Amino acid sequence: MRAVTRRPRLKSMRERTSEDTPNSPPSIGLESGKVTLTPYSPQWAVLYEREKQQLEVAIGHLVVDIQHVGSTAIPSIAAKPIIDIGIAVKNFEDAAVCVDPMERLGYEYRGENGIPRRHYFVKGRPSTHHIHMVEIASEEWLALVSFRDYLRTHSDAASRYAQLKHGLARNFATERKSYQCAKAPFITEVITRAKQEGQTL
Repeated sequence: MRAVTRRPRLKSMRERTSEDTPNSPPSIGLESGKVTLTPYSPQWAVLYEREKQQLEVAIGHLVVDIQHVGSTAIPSIAAKPIIDIGIAVKNFEDAAVCVDPMERLGYEYRGENGIPRRHYFVKGRPSTHHIHMVEIASEEWLALVSFRDYLRTHSDAASRYAQLKHGLARNFATERKSYQCAKAPFITEVITRAKQEGQTL
């Protein structure tokens, strides 16, 4: 009798993504108030680009720029598994027209949320995306972009920031506001250095 040779079963797309791709998209999302750091993944940039495409369709004609900011935009350092996105607008008051289309994308509008002249949006439960919508001529926009760019080009500063974050995450695992406040002096230091070195927009 002729032997039957069985072909290996082809894996489904889901199986190939989870088993064969070493940099498969990490799980993102973090409960409010919690501080958990996740090792850097290049897939964070992919997740950002996907979100950016949706934002450009919904509000691209209303904004000046959209950029990936925060720690998930800085290669090699751990971060809270939330994609931070900076959106630049010409005028804070006029940007209120973005609220409705943003809500249709699943974002919750939180107002200024502690930072004057910022429209702040959160997506997901637990949160997966945070959006900081500020005026392009503002110090807040400059801070978002220059901090990211400085750490991308200064590995020593990025390493210091990573060490600081790990220590603070252990101390403030359930106190995110305290965690953010404790990071503030380092962030201010980096932004000041970026300005001194001319690494600004």
